[in-house]
Amino acid sequence: MELTAVAQLRRMVLEHLSRYTWNNELPDHVYDILQEVREDTPRYRCCVYKERAVLKNRIDMALGQECSSNIIEAAKLTLNEPERTDLPIIDVLPAACDQCPIDAYYVTDMCRHCITHKCMNNCPKKAISIIQDRAFIDKTKCIECGRCKQMCPYGAIIEIHRPCVRACAIGAISIGENRKAVIDHEKCVSCGACRNACPFGAIDERSNIIRVICEIQQGKQVIALVAPSIVGQYGLKITMAQIYEALQKAGFAEVVEVGVGADITSVKEAEEYLEKVPAKQGFMTSSCCPAFVKLIKTQVPEAADNISDTPSPMLTCAELIKEKYPYAVTVFIGPCIAKKVEAREHRETINYVLTFEEIMCMLEGKDIKFAEMSGDTAYERDASKLGLSFPLTAGVSAAVQDTVAAMGGEVHNAQYCSGLDKCRDTVKAAAAGSAPGSRRYFCIISQFNYSIALQTPPCKRFYRFDTAKTLPAGRCARSPHRRGMALPAGTCLLPLHSPGNEPLNEQEKSAHSARRFPSENTSGY
Repeated sequence: MELTAVAQLRRMVLEHLSRYTWNNELPDHVYDILQEVREDTPRYRCCVYKERAVLKNRIDMALGQECSSNIIEAAKLTLNEPERTDLPIIDVLPAACDQCPIDAYYVTDMCRHCITHKCMNNCPKKAISIIQDRAFIDKTKCIECGRCKQMCPYGAIIEIHRPCVRACAIGAISIGENRKAVIDHEKCVSCGACRNACPFGAIDERSNIIRVICEIQQGKQVIALVAPSIVGQYGLKITMAQIYEALQKAGFAEVVEVGVGADITSVKEAEEYLEKVPAKQGFMTSSCCPAFVKLIKTQVPEAADNISDTPSPMLTCAELIKEKYPYAVTVFIGPCIAKKVEAREHRETINYVLTFEEIMCMLEGKDIKFAEMSGDTAYERDASKLGLSFPLTAGVSAAVQDTVAAMGGEVHNAQYCSGLDKCRDTVKAAAAGSAPGSRRYFCIISQFNYSIALQTPPCKRFYRFDTAKTLPAGRCARSPHRRGMALPAGTCLLPLHSPGNEPLNEQEKSAHSARRFPSENTSGY
């Protein structure tokens, strides 16, 4: 991730707050941050007062309080009160939002004042006129249809979107009456894309870094649950032994790798998949990502029942810790902001979530640096290769597929999507029966072992049988005009059943092997 000035400011605030908390000086010295972080002359805003107001907002967010709070009172509340779950994780900093232009279409200096005036002639609302030898768009008439941009031969009319609005794939950000960004928290999945996109750092996340330090200082058994993706986050030369040593030096009683939870999740998800697909439902999605889960529940509610019921690796690992140490304080350390929302929903299992950035600042506040750790402590990774591969591209899918295969099943046409918009569209298509592989069948092999298949048929039509038929060797069971899969001699094709995938009766089970197909309806292929 690029280390921008916004990231540097955020890290300085977190580090200073951590240092004052470790030294038991937070309420008395929190105002010193306004002098220590900013410079004497304004660098980022119009004046020192504006920069100070923005910095106060950042401190309030780092303390997990409202942005309008007095930072001294906010510090006292954070030290003495539990987390305010009524406040969203992702929020807009009122003083930082720069009120970006909201005009969708803008005429640039490339306008040549041509004679044809295609922009004027094609505007359905006559919102364009010529003023001082260039086109002018009357925003009171413009309906933002985009015709002017399409027709301009010079490309002199451009379309402008706010970076935060453009980054949000689910339309959870709009512009308020004061021209500042507004987040619809009913839609927001806390993915953090808007935070990364805002050039002014006007969107940030609330932190529990101070509360975690307080739990350690109170002598509680605080256990760190570390995501496997921590490898390489602090430099290629930093080893896992150094990371574990640094966390233990900071006061964590124990450090547990969440890859162990990923191993359990892959097994349970594979078992659930074999049980449900296709006997009870046509497809199943993973439940590991809380942002994805909320996306489906809010954007594709018809597919909500297809989400796996298996807890995420974070929750699975935390449950193991709570079984062994019921009074332990569990702290998940990972890359994802959305995990903070998941933790709020399962507070009895996972107590706090810190990002990799937050844990680094927390350690820096105590002058603990990963590179200065000896790394001599004996360290062995407890998770398997599959569990450690969860952070990789399509790692969850690969782990579940391999586990299903080990159980004697098979997964075909597993879909991997990158980005919320693609995830939404793929699941919506699957729920509608129009995505590749969304119409599935299963097959029974010898000894009546069930081999589950999520397979895309290679042709558009199927033979439809009213009675059982036996094919000669090499005969294709698919449409005659397109090659399909050749079946062995004696393979019995069972009569067509309803799409409900009801269990086979005794007569059907008498066939030594069988394959069952969906109906001849060709929609969606």
